Amino acid sequence: MGEHVLVPLDGSPKAEEAFEYALRMPDVDITVITVVNPFDIDPLTPGLQSPLGKAGMPAYSEEWYQKEWENAKQLHKEMHELADEQGVPFESVVKMGQPARQILSYARENDVDHIVIGTHGRDDITDVLLGSVADRVMRRAPMMVTVVR
Repeated sequence: MGEHVLVPLDGSPKAEEAFEYALRMPDVDITVITVVNPFDIDPLTPGLQSPLGKAGMPAYSEEWYQKEWENAKQLHKEMHELADEQGVPFESVVKMGQPARQILSYARENDVDHIVIGTHGRDDITDVLLGSVADRVMRRAPMMVTVVR
């Protein structure tokens, strides 16, 4: 068994670059994680409720949740095929909640040795307004973190 590497995937090009980086690492077992964040609902999307329900709790439709879960599973299937081509052991997990918190929790509870995470450039307005998941993971992880730019 090689080094256990966790790669968070959100469907962005930078996350896929982080996965490709992890595939090139010698002697690794890769686990990919996608965190479905109920607070990421776009309130302008037709047919969905407001992202915040009563008392600040997320309000989302079952259809939204199912679509996000299926998108994550499809993304993981594609990454699994790439890992199989390289002969790299692969596992995947989908969680629900706040991304940085779920990534760190999973890493601590599953003996992850190394996190490889993609980041967006500074010109991404969401990084300025909401902070960066990669930055939070990098600052709080007790294991090595590689941020792929």
